[in-house]
Amino acid sequence: MPDKTAPAALELGLDTFGDVTADAAGNAIPQPQVLRNVVAQARLADELGVDFIGIGEHHREDFAVSAPEVVLAAIAGQTERIRLGSAVTVLSSDDPVRVFQRFSTLDALSNGRAEVILGRGSFIESFPLFGFDLADYENLFEEKLNLFAELLKEEPVTWQGSTRAPLSEQRVFPPTESGRLRTWVGVGGSPQSVVRAAHYGLPLMLAIIGGAPVRFAPLADLYRRALDQFGGEPQPIGAHSPGHLAETDEQAREELWPHYSVMQARIGAERGWGPASRDQFEHDAGPDGALFVGSPDTVARKIAQAVTDLGLTRFDLKYSTGTLPHDRLMNSIELYGSRVIPMVRDLLA
Repeated sequence: MPDKTAPAALELGLDTFGDVTADAAGNAIPQPQVLRNVVAQARLADELGVDFIGIGEHHREDFAVSAPEVVLAAIAGQTERIRLGSAVTVLSSDDPVRVFQRFSTLDALSNGRAEVILGRGSFIESFPLFGFDLADYENLFEEKLNLFAELLKEEPVTWQGSTRAPLSEQRVFPPTESGRLRTWVGVGGSPQSVVRAAHYGLPLMLAIIGGAPVRFAPLADLYRRALDQFGGEPQPIGAHSPGHLAETDEQAREELWPHYSVMQARIGAERGWGPASRDQFEHDAGPDGALFVGSPDTVARKIAQAVTDLGLTRFDLKYSTGTLPHDRLMNSIELYGSRVIPMVRDLLA
């Protein structure tokens, strides 16, 4: 069972996919402006003492970020302490060598603040865009994660597989100054994926976007047992969940619902889901749901409970949702940094 106290190194972060937001008239903001707004949001998070900012990778009209490392480099130049990472990097449709090089470069430019969360992603647009066959979905990730684990040793790499050209005693530059790029494996709920992360001895990031967070406790326990069986050292476990903050629970839900429902309807139409209902939204925003929506007190208590139930060392709030406007996002970040983070730490002290 997880420790019932807050880990000493508990980190509280934020994630965004660079969702294309709306202006006051409800019109979509151009993607270039969305990207500039993401940098401003990260700068505010840094000023407030938030521990981490994660930028997701997508290749679609409703998300502006297709090159997280470039956005993170811009953020690095305007921040001092916040850690910088992806949420997630779609390794299956990328080249592990280039991913490592881009993040080791970011690590240098940010004075050691870079990290990467590797995943298969929940969208598939990158596969046809970069010429990959969806029939190879599993093998692409397995082989590329295997290569990335070798690259993390920052030694000459000899590797062979079916998804790219082999390497023979190949050095990859630049190395990191610390000798180790912090690397997580993002998973959505597959036991196989959890065991894979443990096999490589990499930290685990749970994407909790549906159901009660406590339902992921068996996966966290499986990860710890697998680490032990593989003879690995204990590793951090993090969780990522969507949410929104306002002064009251009612205000937060009323602000989020119109944007959340449209986003769910759009993605649901692509995936064969039924329309989002307000009743389901209210349940998911309640104590047993995956949406961390409400006042600072409500959200802080829900985060503290998730940290306790799962034994987390990091929690990241995905603060952007659909067309929710930039000013609302900034207010949510302000409340998270100034009120939620101190409250979580007090609750778990």
